[in-house]
Amino acid sequence: MTTNTQTTVQAPKVSPGIELGSGRQIAARVCAIAAAVLGLAYAAVSIIWAFGGNWLLDTVGGELAAGGRAGAWLVIAALWAAIVAKLVGAVLPLVAVSRTAGGRFRRPVRLLCGVEAVVLTTYGLVLTVAGVLVQSGVIQASADADHRALAWHAYLWDPWFAIWGILVGAALLLSRPRRR
Repeated sequence: MTTNTQTTVQAPKVSPGIELGSGRQIAARVCAIAAAVLGLAYAAVSIIWAFGGNWLLDTVGGELAAGGRAGAWLVIAALWAAIVAKLVGAVLPLVAVSRTAGGRFRRPVRLLCGVEAVVLTTYGLVLTVAGVLVQSGVIQASADADHRALAWHAYLWDPWFAIWGILVGAALLLSRPRRR
């Protein structure tokens, strides 16, 4: 006669009644929180610009910087649209990895989060590579290019998008249910 005994391993508890979850769940939450922090920080910079602040505005170059300084309504409207998108993009990974986010919205939220990860990562990586190629002289910038803004894009703004997208993707992958 064979006896089937199973050992149950309980997740560590932070305090009585609060479980941390598995290592994958913890890693997914850490990635989602890090992605949220990057998204919220990106939105905060845009909010500063939308309210007329000039901090780092000259690092983006082009029409955005000129229109932002002039207070052009179209630029301000575009900034507010970007702020809303960044705020949604910051919160979405947190919802996607949440244990309580279930029901009929779980799949659409995770799908939208997957699109976010692909768009942010692709956008960030493509522009970072292009920017670094310009900075290294492999690709020549036009004579009237804003070289300061190009450098800021190559080394801060565009990699920021890429890292944000990678963290969103990692949160999604780590939080997906295991197949049996």
